[in-house]
Amino acid sequence: MSYQRTDGIAPHGGELINRIATPEQKADFLSKADLLPRVTLDQRAVSDLEMIAIGGFSPLTGFMGKADYDGVVVDMHLASGLPWSVPITLSVSAAVAAPLEEGSYIRLDDETGRYIGVLQLTEKFTYDKKKEAINVYRTEEEKHPGVAVVYAQGEINLAGPIWLLDRDPHPLFPTYQLDPAISRAAFQEKGWKTVVGFQTRNPVHRAHEYIQKCAMEIVDGLFLHPLVGATKSDDIPADVRMRCYEILIDNYYPKDRVILGINPSAMRYAGPREAIFHALIRKNYGCTHFIVGRDHAGVGDYYGTFDAQHIFDEFDPAAIGITPLKFEHAFYCQVTNTMATIKTSPSTPEQRVHLSGTKVREMLRRGELPPPEFSRPLVAAELAKAMKASQ
Repeated sequence: MSYQRTDGIAPHGGELINRIATPEQKADFLSKADLLPRVTLDQRAVSDLEMIAIGGFSPLTGFMGKADYDGVVVDMHLASGLPWSVPITLSVSAAVAAPLEEGSYIRLDDETGRYIGVLQLTEKFTYDKKKEAINVYRTEEEKHPGVAVVYAQGEINLAGPIWLLDRDPHPLFPTYQLDPAISRAAFQEKGWKTVVGFQTRNPVHRAHEYIQKCAMEIVDGLFLHPLVGATKSDDIPADVRMRCYEILIDNYYPKDRVILGINPSAMRYAGPREAIFHALIRKNYGCTHFIVGRDHAGVGDYYGTFDAQHIFDEFDPAAIGITPLKFEHAFYCQVTNTMATIKTSPSTPEQRVHLSGTKVREMLRRGELPPPEFSRPLVAAELAKAMKASQ
């Protein structure tokens, strides 16, 4: 089943996938609940299951088979030739995989044992973890959080189409759960023909705000789309980040030109490849443009500062189908007393105020507020309050 598109940018592959079970399918699957073999999904796999089901990972209808997996790992294309940069797989141990028969249906449970989905198993295959790590993450070091996940997961991939039994409201942010069909309808209702998506896993600071507003000068609307799936343990919690976004929109943005919605997928920290991945996801949500800034989806020193921008040049723009907006690193210029980049500022490096997320977290832990040149005071106060409550 797929959603019919009435306006706006085409989803990746041409149609928006819908793998949420119909009432009849759900009743059938529930009737077989105790008869089906079970596989337990971790947090990231649950996020992937949801993203496939709601069309966020269109054109995927399930977890990748070997042909798609090999194509993605080696040259960032599905077997069909469509660009795709990050493998979406369901990995289990050999012991779990052994009794599962190709062609059968598998019950998918979350970590609490709740029955959440079904996989029609079309293929079981082994894969080279080190090859995936080097190609996707550009390193085989286990200290990289994405590589650590690959090394820790099972050695067999289970492939096949999936069904999600229920699309439950998000437990923390139900009003911001705008699945692709809903976000597309919202853009159409506002009359937005061009929409820029912004990916973030951190609170928006002044540099983010600056590049978002630069982008808003050339498009009809901004889709602020923070990721609320699994992230690193030292990232700012999702509920704190969401309060900061609400404060920003209420006080510093034109409300009729911004839509805030959550992205339920998990972070991979795959740098350049994840920039492509994030762009394709926003294309499925209905965005025509996507902001790519400094070190997008990076971690540590694994990627060059602007590698995530350069990687778009490796693809046919028509095949990607969403326009990347590439921005220099923004900062507060003490010469002009404005936000700027090196393209517009006459300042020297010493006259620029920019702080890393790590430095900001260190300041907050010490009870210090980031300077207003870096963070809006209302946002800084919210972050400080949350940090104090967590200590």
